[in-house]
Amino acid sequence: MSVVITDECISCNACEAECPNNAIYGAGVSYIYGTEEKAALNEEHTYIVPDKCTECVGFHDEPQCIPSCPTEAIIADPERVETKEQLMAKKETLDKVGR
Repeated sequence: MSVVITDECISCNACEAECPNNAIYGAGVSYIYGTEEKAALNEEHTYIVPDKCTECVGFHDEPQCIPSCPTEAIIADPERVETKEQLMAKKETLDKVGR
């Protein structure tokens, strides 16, 4: 499953630098997927692009953003349950299309 940033976020962006997939963006900031620019997913606080989040599978043993958050605002996303195999396949897709 990917992770999600809750409304507890204080927008410190400490998590952004920890993401090897470039899946974390500041409030209101558009993101790039492949060659396409997409509209921000959250205007209120830092957010994670679910299509780019692999829970750091293929890079680290656990998500790097969670321990970097001073407010514990980053949690497992119950809406997006994915197996390690699915997360690895997502990583391989990102390797091809770009982060």
